[in-house]
Amino acid sequence: MVAVSGYITNETGEVLLVRNLHRSDTMELPGGMVEEGENLEEAVIREIFEETGITVRVFGVTGVYQNMTGGGICVMFRGEYASGQLQTAEGETTEAAFAQITEDNLEYYITRPHLRVRLLDARNSRCVPYEAFRVRPYDLIRRLEE
Repeated sequence: MVAVSGYITNETGEVLLVRNLHRSDTMELPGGMVEEGENLEEAVIREIFEETGITVRVFGVTGVYQNMTGGGICVMFRGEYASGQLQTAEGETTEAAFAQITEDNLEYYITRPHLRVRLLDARNSRCVPYEAFRVRPYDLIRRLEE
């Protein structure tokens, strides 16, 4: 299983968070599963739109996280708000908001330690390049590098 997630900020530096219907004890960065035939960038943009109603631009990858219990891998992107109005997704998210996250309030918003690590890494890390391509012959689809 491959999932994607996004550390998305608005013009005032607030971070986009969602409350998932199935993880109501915590807020988290929006994201979800990559669909067959979809590249990672497309997946994170689609998932964020589905969960929040907004369109985003992404710049690059800030981390890769492997869940050894469940067998999943999550690729974290950093990006920014582009357009749209925040809304929730029926059956998926119960809350979507931009919040000013600080060291003092992080645990209030994000109660699960592994989700806090991802947010902190994304905020404090430099993006690494992301590239989607085909081979035989080589065809560069998209490259992101901040």
